[in-house]
Amino acid sequence: MPLFSPGFSGRRRDADVDTRLPPGQYLTEDFPVLSAGPTPGVHPDNWTFTVTDEAGGRKVWDWAAFRALPQETPHVDIHCVTRWTKLDTEWQGVSLDTLLADIETQADYALIESHGGYTTDIPLEDLLDGKAWIVHSFDGRDLEPEHGGPARLLVPHLYFWKSAKWVRGIRLLDEDVPGFWEAAGYHEYGDPWREQRYRGD
Repeated sequence: MPLFSPGFSGRRRDADVDTRLPPGQYLTEDFPVLSAGPTPGVHPDNWTFTVTDEAGGRKVWDWAAFRALPQETPHVDIHCVTRWTKLDTEWQGVSLDTLLADIETQADYALIESHGGYTTDIPLEDLLDGKAWIVHSFDGRDLEPEHGGPARLLVPHLYFWKSAKWVRGIRLLDEDVPGFWEAAGYHEYGDPWREQRYRGD
């Protein structure tokens, strides 16, 4: 005896969704909060962002100067190493292309530094050419502290641990320096489409 009425074929996901979902991931409508430690309380009035080049040169923006820079509104999918994917997220912030435009560097790597001591390492080329932003708004509202406010990095083509919360600066480096999770055994790159979750993947 058939289990379903004639013509019943079950619920199917949109084909577009399937092409946007990396292997091993599941969709969520929520925005889970995952952090390595307590949420630091950083008021925008006390926030600065510093780019330090490999020779020790520094360029610093305070909150007003940062918000005065050209703004972009990336509309992207994000993928967490804990296997959730959230589609069609909307942000507002400043492209790394803008922040690094006047920085003379031959560096190959960047170490992202956050309030609270968190760090993550990313090849510099993965921050350029429209691939990454420092964002201050999510879904039309100021970024909440638990999601990295007042500002976080957004690198949507990599697992979301690379999109460091509470960013305060970037150090440009000639050699790769593992960040917090990379030193603890996570993959040094973190491509969700290749399931690069842990070292050796």
